[in-house]
Amino acid sequence: MTSTFVRSLLVAGAVVGALSIAACNKPAATDATNVAADATAAANTAMNAAADTSNAASNVAADASNVAASNTGQ
Repeated sequence: MTSTFVRSLLVAGAVVGALSIAACNKPAATDATNVAADATAAANTAMNAAADTSNAASNVAADASNVAASNTGQ
């Protein structure tokens, strides 16, 4: 191999290394943290909505049971 080719490989390696370091900045981690926090908040909202729906369904079932019992004279 010629020394010019080896120098070109070294420069290309340095460029790739610099790009890799630039791509792995801390702000990207902050963005990931924000995305995780948003996902957690959305999951909590969905969980609360599911609990509300479950409670409403339970109340409807209890009301239906009470109506059925009153219609049979119990």
